[in-house]
Amino acid sequence: MANLNIVLLEPEIPSNTGNIGRTCVATGTRLHLIEPLGFRLTEKNLRRAGMDYWKDLDVTTYINYEDFLEKNPGAKIYMATTKGPQVYTDVSYGPDCYIMFGKESAGIPEEILLENQERAVRIPMIGDIRSLNLANSVAIVLYEALRQNNFDHMRLDGHLTKYDWK
Repeated sequence: MANLNIVLLEPEIPSNTGNIGRTCVATGTRLHLIEPLGFRLTEKNLRRAGMDYWKDLDVTTYINYEDFLEKNPGAKIYMATTKGPQVYTDVSYGPDCYIMFGKESAGIPEEILLENQERAVRIPMIGDIRSLNLANSVAIVLYEALRQNNFDHMRLDGHLTKYDWK
């Protein structure tokens, strides 16, 4: 079974993290938050964006990046960054991999990227756009990882409420 992990390194905007938490609940993905956070986990905007799903979220917080690495030894971590040398669809995401995203204002520090360049990936964009919204970026890369793992454990069929599909 796929046990994917999303890692947010020092997220700053509570509504982004709330939306990402909701996406994690919908996909059975664990969320890892590396401090410092730009908000409190009890903040109203975080809970509002996560709706009533936040209580079902599998979330772990870490005091810093080193604490995260120490508590997840051997984790295969992909670094999602606008500076990545390869496109996010060009790598193979294993069923238990970690996908890390940096804070909204600065991304993942270049020292960390340099140490992980073979797993640094980017979402293609045109022109001089700095970056996509963090929650959107997480959804794009996460769903590619889920697709590569055949949407393991996910519901693949939809149902109408009043009618049957023909």
